[in-house]
Amino acid sequence: MTYTHRAADEIYDRIEALGVDTDQLWIGTIHSFCLDWILRPYGIYHPALQHGFRVIDAHETERRLAEHCQASQHRVSPFHCAYNYTSRGPELRGIDAGFQPAVMEVLGWYWEDLHANRQIDFEMILRFAHELISTVPSIAILLSQMFRFVLIDEYQDTKEIQYDIVAHIMRAGVGRTNAFVVGDANQAIFGSLGGYAIAQAQFAADCGAPFTAKSLSVNYRSSERIVGYFSNYHVMPAAISAEGKDRLFPSKITYDHVTEARDLEDALIGLLRYNIETAGIAPREICIVGPQWIPLAVVTRRLVAALPEYSFDGPGIAPFARNIDNFFYKLARLALTEPSPQLYVRRLRWAGEVIAEMEHAGVSVKNISRKSLLRTCNSIEIGEDDGLTYLDLFFDELFFQLGLELADYPNLAEHREMFVGDSQKRIESLERGGLQGITDIAMFRRVFASRSGITISTIHQVKGAEFDAVISFALLQGMVPNSNDAHVDSANKLLYVICSRARKNLHLISETGRVNWRGDPYNPTDVLAAYPFAYDPIPDEEA
Repeated sequence: MTYTHRAADEIYDRIEALGVDTDQLWIGTIHSFCLDWILRPYGIYHPALQHGFRVIDAHETERRLAEHCQASQHRVSPFHCAYNYTSRGPELRGIDAGFQPAVMEVLGWYWEDLHANRQIDFEMILRFAHELISTVPSIAILLSQMFRFVLIDEYQDTKEIQYDIVAHIMRAGVGRTNAFVVGDANQAIFGSLGGYAIAQAQFAADCGAPFTAKSLSVNYRSSERIVGYFSNYHVMPAAISAEGKDRLFPSKITYDHVTEARDLEDALIGLLRYNIETAGIAPREICIVGPQWIPLAVVTRRLVAALPEYSFDGPGIAPFARNIDNFFYKLARLALTEPSPQLYVRRLRWAGEVIAEMEHAGVSVKNISRKSLLRTCNSIEIGEDDGLTYLDLFFDELFFQLGLELADYPNLAEHREMFVGDSQKRIESLERGGLQGITDIAMFRRVFASRSGITISTIHQVKGAEFDAVISFALLQGMVPNSNDAHVDSANKLLYVICSRARKNLHLISETGRVNWRGDPYNPTDVLAAYPFAYDPIPDEEA
């Protein structure tokens, strides 16, 4: 179990690259585990699920919440309605006590709406899985007999209710089921979403099984200078030594707190050119990190226009809705990747995911195997240069060759409508932002291609990745950390994650001239500004 789909895919890819057969492994997020192994097989035992259910995606959640917010007499927005489920019930995120009744009223309407339509959202996956495993003891017993080993990645991002679900399985399988829990408390940056690094003694007590503590003290990624720098941001003390091949690399670590926000693009271009043209770092080994998707998307589009000689992999240029839980997004992976020996195992796995989703939607898949689905997909030829039209025609042809009528499967038809609609809106937004050629099929294919360009990512999404050079901007109090989570530990953890992604060079920027919604200026992140480090000259100045 891991925290994100991205991390799960990375684990799959690494295991498959070792030549290990993954047929006897289940790898995925905790939400996926609860859906695959608790709700779908045992939902019949829960009154809210016994007549069937459908999981709505994040886009649908926001749309439905917006509708109910409009009916409220208070100024409630979908942003206010973010909540977590705990083993004790729903918990609002960062809302003042006086505003909570208004938010709970809207959420009450939203939950009634979902119940009436036999739908659940992502948080309800955890809620109902916990209720089932807590009230039907045989579920935990059966799961403990099925899984001899439970491995939890990024444990510091796990929620209390998720720990409790795993603990039920462990208690039922004492003597049979073993667990390996790995993570880093210094990287616990999902606290606002309910994640926290549980104490070893507490988890051992909850599971009814002893855990042996082990520590990783060797860093094989970064240079000594990088390791020495990010060690300053430890929240949980740890002695780390650099032992990798880049251990002695003469890393450049810079901090720019004078560049104005209006000149940020020029500063980024200068750092990119320095790392690529002077330091000899490949573009695919560079990552630009920011705290939020919206400014990252703007930066991506501007850099694409300013540096046409380089390619970029970032949120601002993804030409269609990247809703990884949408059936047609999963199908698009097969449509937009070419058959090749290097991709065969991965595409075979994707085909299995598509078949599983078809079966959940009521399609008879007894005559559809992973290999036969791949062969069918590979045989489809579409002569169309517009990416969205290409996918639309591909979907039609695939369903025709499989002898299926989409109208017979309402859930799949709804997924297609959402995928196409969200993609059209995204393309229109990109074109309004001045990005040219976004509809071309080549741009669509790049989404699933191996990392080839300069990566642009949020802090939360870059976890687990590594690059030769990392450039991070908007390191400002109120952004890093967010104003709703302004604790000094939160700032340290975010900076630790950013800085520990770098192997060779690290460039930090706290640009001036940004203001918040009240018009107050943002200042550099406190703990960053207070760090008396001997930074290198910014490359442009050095030149």
